[in-house]
Amino acid sequence: MAIILDGKAYASVVKEKTKAEVERLGLTPGLAVVIVGDDGASRIYVNNKKKDCAECGIKSEEFALPAEAGQDKLLGLIDELNNRDDINGILVQLPLPEGYDEQVVIQAIAPHKDVDAFHMENVGRVMDGNFTFAPCTPYGVMRLLEHHGIDPAGKHCVVVGRSNIVGKPMAMLLLHKHATVTICHSRTPDLAEMTRKADILVAAVGKPKLITADMVKPGAVVIDVAINRGDDGKLCGDVDYAPVEEIASHITPVPGGVGPMTRAILMENTVIAAKKASGK
Repeated sequence: MAIILDGKAYASVVKEKTKAEVERLGLTPGLAVVIVGDDGASRIYVNNKKKDCAECGIKSEEFALPAEAGQDKLLGLIDELNNRDDINGILVQLPLPEGYDEQVVIQAIAPHKDVDAFHMENVGRVMDGNFTFAPCTPYGVMRLLEHHGIDPAGKHCVVVGRSNIVGKPMAMLLLHKHATVTICHSRTPDLAEMTRKADILVAAVGKPKLITADMVKPGAVVIDVAINRGDDGKLCGDVDYAPVEEIASHITPVPGGVGPMTRAILMENTVIAAKKASGK
């Protein structure tokens, strides 16, 4: 039976440390959260982030635009936020409604306020290994591994998924820790053959229960980044949890695994941005 990597519990520790750092610095970091349209999942995420900010002593400002506002109005708002000294981090909730170019919007955010680390400058820094802050989800995974004493050095890590938000930066962060990394995706032939070689398996595709027990090496560490709705309407990840739990050495639950860590790292990144802006 696998050891549960409880992201919710460790995220609480991270947020407590972040709150203490805010108090030590004697400043109030500001995070602007921009939401466009009325996507239900996005609204839940934004509300959770506002709660996290309150817990950490971060000022959260929400800017809600209707879906029909248009890209020019959104870019104008981002420009205003880039120039506000009391705003240290800017987060545009993705996905954006149809008709918006997400890459144009992301690149409009000032790199030093891009606390999601999606701007090309920050992506390049993650690639180089010389980053101020890293994308919240993959870095949250790295912190969770570190907290549980799991060292990727010398291990074969398989990342299933090649998105710019999770898969690619996840691979880079593992490489920086001296892992041997394989990236798999929808065109990988015989996916199961590849995943069975993994000492650390990261699933980040968005397909419910894609990773079954026969695809997992006994004793592997299994990290499930995705959050989906199963046929029964319940939340689940990319991993068929119950059977895989029986053979893995460690596993993240869904929910309560990577998700809370993502939000905790966002809080950390916002404080880092505020600290750099203040010169403290």
